[in-house]
Formats: sequence, C-alpha cells, structure tokens
Amino acid sequence: MDSIAVSYNRLWKLLIDKSLKKKDLQIMTHLSSAVIAKLGRNESVQLNTLVKICRALHCELADIVEIIRKD
Repeated sequence: MDSIAVSYNRLWKLLIDKSLKKKDLQIMTHLSSAVIAKLGRNESVQLNTLVKICRALHCELADIVEIIRKD
C-alpha cells in the first residue's frame, strides 16, 4: 500500500514571497509555536489550523500544502 505524506514547502515559499517569517505567521494566526514546529517538520495538523493560515494569507489550501504519495 502506498503511504501518503504532506509537505508544507508551498507555505514556506509563500511566506518568502510575502516577505514574512514563521514568527509573523504565528502572530497573524494566533497559533502556538508547537503547531508552527509541526508544520516545519511536515507533520499532520488539524484542518482548522490550515484554514486559519489560508485566511491570514488570503490563499487556498493548495497554495500551502501538497500531498505527496510515497510508492
């Protein structure tokens, strides 16, 4: 069976494009440093967390997360 992973590289690129840092994102979204760290390690986070990020950055889910299939 194939395993599925997520990548938040699109999020980090978007932050760079907007001249923002992870700390800026944390302040904008009121997320804990632990959640930001989980994102940095490409770990699973709750959907409402991703929605908060999308609202803060005025983007869609596909702009910040990529589903990667590991064969």
